[in-house]
Amino acid sequence: MKNILIIEDERTIAELQRDYLESHGYRADIEGKGDIGLRRALDGQYDLIILDLMLPHTDGFEICRRIRQEADIPIIMISAKKEDVDKIRGLGLGADDYMTKPFSPSELVARVKAHLARYDRLTGDSREAQQSLTIRGLTINKLTRQVNIRDRDMLLTSKEFDLLLLLAAHPNRVFTKDELFERVWGLESIGDSSTVTVHIRRLREKIELDPSNPQYIDTVWGVGYRLKV
Repeated sequence: MKNILIIEDERTIAELQRDYLESHGYRADIEGKGDIGLRRALDGQYDLIILDLMLPHTDGFEICRRIRQEADIPIIMISAKKEDVDKIRGLGLGADDYMTKPFSPSELVARVKAHLARYDRLTGDSREAQQSLTIRGLTINKLTRQVNIRDRDMLLTSKEFDLLLLLAAHPNRVFTKDELFERVWGLESIGDSSTVTVHIRRLREKIELDPSNPQYIDTVWGVGYRLKV
């Protein structure tokens, strides 16, 4: 069953979209706030995003831009704006489609089906290969949530695995402690950055030959952490 996230602040519209999608065999979740919608869209558990343009906290343009920086997932942008400039901007930021309100729910379902089928064709057999990441002898299997380092299986806690996967999925990118806490724990990071520090230390103890001289998880002083390649 395909999972779809509807980021829409008009609850009645969102529920109508969800009901039609679920009646056609999809699973659909609703999020009304732009910033939380972005966070959920980047969690990696959705196969397609239905994205309203006008949202509280973070608008659809910014959400689309951020998703495209980090994920290859179909995005259908929806707006009451009929101006070509908005459509051009949305498609230019990476949206796969742009629908103008009002529209029939059956048309939305048809477009969802078409975009999911297209992405399935494009990804094809490469999807299985994408289930794992390998970096200098460190292998992370996203499907089984197993980690192997130097031909040894390592037992990680759920949060240790999520933290390592996030760093490995963006090699050489520096994350601040606040970013890591928000992305892995899903909460605002005020006063909680020490949690990240503790988990980084535990990860190093498990995957590094010498935790005091790490070769994988690098500290960028004054900024945060990265996984070196």
